[in-house]
Amino acid sequence: MPSDIKYRSYNISVEFLKWVRKQKFAIDDKWIIRQVSRAIASIGANLVEAQSSSSSKEFIRYNEISLKSANESKYWLCLIRDGLEVKDENLKYFIKEINEISKIIAKGIISLKNKEK
Repeated sequence: MPSDIKYRSYNISVEFLKWVRKQKFAIDDKWIIRQVSRAIASIGANLVEAQSSSSSKEFIRYNEISLKSANESKYWLCLIRDGLEVKDENLKYFIKEINEISKIIAKGIISLKNKEK
C-alpha cells in the first residue's frame, strides 16, 4: 500500500470531524453522523493496524476491513447528501476522496493477493 494512503485516511477523518462541528444537524439526525464518523475513522485505523500484522494473510485482512469501512463511509455520506438533503461542497469532497481512497486500497489488496499466488 502506498504510505500516503494512511495520511489521506487520517486527514479525511480529521476534516470530516471539523466539518461536522460546524454543521447544525437536527438532534434526530445525529445518529447518522456518529455512524459515518466511526466508519471513516475505521479506514485509517485498520490501515495502521495492518502495519503490525504478523503475517501477509493478516495484513491483507486488515486492508480488506479498511476497504469495507471506506465503502460503508461512502454509503453513509451519500445518505446524508440525499436523505438529509445536505448540499455542501465539503460533502462532495468527502465522497470523492473516500471513493479514491477505496480504489487505492482495493488495488493494493489485488496486488497483494496476486503476489501470494
